[in-house]
Amino acid sequence: MATYTPSQLNGTGSAGENLSGTKTFTFQNAGYSTYFTLEANRNPDGFYNDSSPVVSAGTFNISASMLPGFVTSSNVFSLAVPPGTSSFTFAPSSAITGSNYRLRGEGQFTLIIS
Repeated sequence: MATYTPSQLNGTGSAGENLSGTKTFTFQNAGYSTYFTLEANRNPDGFYNDSSPVVSAGTFNISASMLPGFVTSSNVFSLAVPPGTSSFTFAPSSAITGSNYRLRGEGQFTLIIS
């Protein structure tokens, strides 16, 4: 289980942890609605290419309150984080190495991955 603070998620974000099996992403948001993004590391030019890791292949279970803001591609997934406590689960199709992606967010929420 890892906890990420707003200062770790804002700006360039934080390297993640290794993900395998079903993981629960829990948000504790004392502020206004904001967003969270998990994205593959970009190449030196700032883009994704054919060698970029796939980080969003798998199964998501997202609550109705978060679903309208959910977007995904092979290199990124992002969603709106409502005020209060909310969560979703993600079971990647294959293990994802923490050094291959960044966790980013805007706003004053804490993220707990368990």
